[in-house]
Amino acid sequence: MTVPVETTKLISMMQSARQRTLELIQGLTQEQQIGPKLPTVNPLIWEIGHVAWFYEIFILRRHLGHAPLLARGDLLYDSIAILHENRWDLPVYPLDEMVDYMTRVLDTLVDHLGVGLADERESYLYQFTTFHEDMHCEAFTSARQIHGYPTPIFAPDRPNCLYLDNTTGSLDGDAAIPGGSFAFGSQPDSPFLFDNEKWAHEILVTPFHMALTPTTNKAFADFIADDGYDRSDLWTPEGWRWRTDVNATHPVYWRGNGGEGWDTRHFDTWRTMAPDAPVIHVTWFEANAYCRWASRRLPTEAEWEFTATMRPNKGGGLDKHAYPWGDDDPTPDHANLDGFALGCIDTAACPKGDNAWGCRQLIGNVWEWTSDTFRPFDGFAPDDYKEYSTPLFNDTKVLRGGAWTTRSRMINAKYRNYFGPNRNDAFAGFRTCALD
Repeated sequence: MTVPVETTKLISMMQSARQRTLELIQGLTQEQQIGPKLPTVNPLIWEIGHVAWFYEIFILRRHLGHAPLLARGDLLYDSIAILHENRWDLPVYPLDEMVDYMTRVLDTLVDHLGVGLADERESYLYQFTTFHEDMHCEAFTSARQIHGYPTPIFAPDRPNCLYLDNTTGSLDGDAAIPGGSFAFGSQPDSPFLFDNEKWAHEILVTPFHMALTPTTNKAFADFIADDGYDRSDLWTPEGWRWRTDVNATHPVYWRGNGGEGWDTRHFDTWRTMAPDAPVIHVTWFEANAYCRWASRRLPTEAEWEFTATMRPNKGGGLDKHAYPWGDDDPTPDHANLDGFALGCIDTAACPKGDNAWGCRQLIGNVWEWTSDTFRPFDGFAPDDYKEYSTPLFNDTKVLRGGAWTTRSRMINAKYRNYFGPNRNDAFAGFRTCALD
């Protein structure tokens, strides 16, 4: 049951999400707003319309009974009804008309809320639809990276959003995680939850050792240098087929710099690889192959959540929290979130975000692949957006923790993300565990 939220907070969240959406399409030509037809992205001019339509259909029309605000909205922007490959061929509205529609939807949403405390139902709907826009903003950012568009410019929309020194080096070694029985998933009284977190259930995690930080670029370069992409014994059969089919010899946005080092592409700019930053934009297959090479393994989803949520209490036991550091909302001292750093920071940064055993950056910087396939928990039932989780069960792998692009208002240590194991467009890296 969603906790009621002040309307001023809901309005601020929506305005912040809309600001980011507009920033991510700013400066793009009409051709760039459409972009090439690829299976992992949408045409941006279509996607921004879908985001506004999503608010309209779930809140204004289904919840409030409002008349449609766009004549052809249902025919153009319903992502369930419209096949992905057809979205480039739709007679979508031009940008100026779409921005006007987006404004009208937002204004209507704000006018309805008024002032005071929103009820539980509207607190859920407004947060979920805003988080939906946040997710698409991460997809907009991914599209700009995939297409090699210019680096976006994000205006600060909250205090203390700028990071200090992001070249802090690496942090080697493992943490000894004690394990134990804990409630895996979210409880009904959580302030907000997504349907795939239902419901918390007791599970036993045995003691294990987890890397203090995500795997760095330098460590992954050592894997490449030791012929990691050429040794089929390091890959699963499916992973080796993927590697062969796409002729992968390194992460997708890497290139040799003419010597023994690597450059990495950041939007439209090639940079010298930052050795102590986490490797990013790697598939589950690549992460798993690295683990075999290093005689390590990926954490299970339950191990990851235990590590990121459990902290010792005064009685000698363990209590569950929203974040590795406790229950305080994330700040830039805790985690690299919200996009303002415009990229990854070194893996030794943000020590205030450590968990009880010294693991750093479990939240932010890069999404972290786990070993598990995305499946429903016992008691799962879809919420209003019935297609949010169900179509992806059993075919995708679970990622945890959020990336530098993820909004801090949305992420916590129970949030479950999911991508196919062949996806290298996600802002995803990984951390490893010892073969205890």
